[in-house]
Amino acid sequence: MAAKFENDWNEILTEEMQKDYYQTIRRRLNYEYNNYTIYPDMYDIFNALHYTAFKDTKICIIGQDPYHGEGQAHGLAFSVKEDVKIPPSLLNIYKELEDDLGIKPKDNGCLTGWAKQGVLLLNAVLTVRANKPASHKNLGWEEFTDNIIKMLNEREDPIVFILWGNFAISKKELITNPVHLVLTSPHPSPYSANRGFFGSKPFSKANDFLISVGKEPVDFSK
Repeated sequence: MAAKFENDWNEILTEEMQKDYYQTIRRRLNYEYNNYTIYPDMYDIFNALHYTAFKDTKICIIGQDPYHGEGQAHGLAFSVKEDVKIPPSLLNIYKELEDDLGIKPKDNGCLTGWAKQGVLLLNAVLTVRANKPASHKNLGWEEFTDNIIKMLNEREDPIVFILWGNFAISKKELITNPVHLVLTSPHPSPYSANRGFFGSKPFSKANDFLISVGKEPVDFSK
């Protein structure tokens, strides 16, 4: 559970990871991993930060907590490993992507190609017990990830924050810097996608904004 990043998060988060609340998370996680089946694998918990450096973050998509089915979660919000069936919410994300940018859905649900281009796929809660959604809701992760969002907010280099669903939209209060773009819509879950997620065009809006501030757009086909 001790994390060392091969990018600028290492220095940025050193002090954060020494705080009492974070040490409490570590102790609780040791117990959880020793006594229950926890997702993702402990070596994948911080993959969002491993793949996307602070300085490279162009887009931040905020999720709630990891997939709780076997083999699904691998540390990136909404993403699953290549050999895992694509979950319903991600199928709807792909559907909107095709409608928005004409990009045909991939045959897998692995979004590391986005992450490597600067899309920070950040879950608010980074771990979960098998088959028990939101089971680590009160473990302490929210304080850690809220502080990451605040650090990104303080950047003067513009970022697009994409907030899908009420939970993610609740994080909007942390994003106060006017240089950033905040896009909100209902969640891509089958229960809510028809209420305004479909047709919201987050991908073209994000890329248009990136281009307007002199950044390379993200190739969402990767």
